Amino acid sequence: MRVLIAGAGRLGTQIAQVLAAARNEVILVEQDDDRVAELAALPRVRLVAGNACDPLVLERAGALTCDLVISATGRDEDNLVIGLLAKRQFAVARVAARVNDAENTWLFDQRWGVDVAVPAATPLISLIEEATGATDTVALLRLSRAGVDVVETAITERSRAAGRPLGEITLPAGTVVATVIRDGRPTVPGPEVRLLPGDELLLVSHEADEREIHAAFQ
Repeated sequence: MRVLIAGAGRLGTQIAQVLAAARNEVILVEQDDDRVAELAALPRVRLVAGNACDPLVLERAGALTCDLVISATGRDEDNLVIGLLAKRQFAVARVAARVNDAENTWLFDQRWGVDVAVPAATPLISLIEEATGATDTVALLRLSRAGVDVVETAITERSRAAGRPLGEITLPAGTVVATVIRDGRPTVPGPEVRLLPGDELLLVSHEADEREIHAAFQ
């Protein structure tokens, strides 16, 4: 699947990393040149500098041949414009848009070209599955054939794991930490990594369920 993601903030970058790892073709559009330079080494993701509200930028990024556009900027007005352009001008089959302000949810519908409106608080895995419309596009996160699941959990200020090194956390049997995502970047999950509020963890387990994994950190 060919996916164009508008907005290389924390959310947009995480979506790009997951979809690229699941062997989709991913284009990430960002207007901040410094952010584009910062993400230059992002594996298997094509970066395009420019404002995705500009039809010429979307065309240069390859919107005409995309199967899915995800508008994940921090501005609802931009997400609506990008969604409308993707659907009406580039005839993209599926358009998903992030809703930053819940009061604006009513705007995010097919009148603005949006097929899937995703609240900003939606968990990463659920967001990707809703946007793509099929769980098989995120096979990296659903390793069911091997009897393995990947579970996401987030560290908040109230989490008992906040401020503690990863090595001090007692994990359920058959569970390992695959990565710690911090500020939109995956971190090698060594035992010395101290967990901070805002961190998101992806854990692989073939024995524990989601409740047991969350309990270890929350």
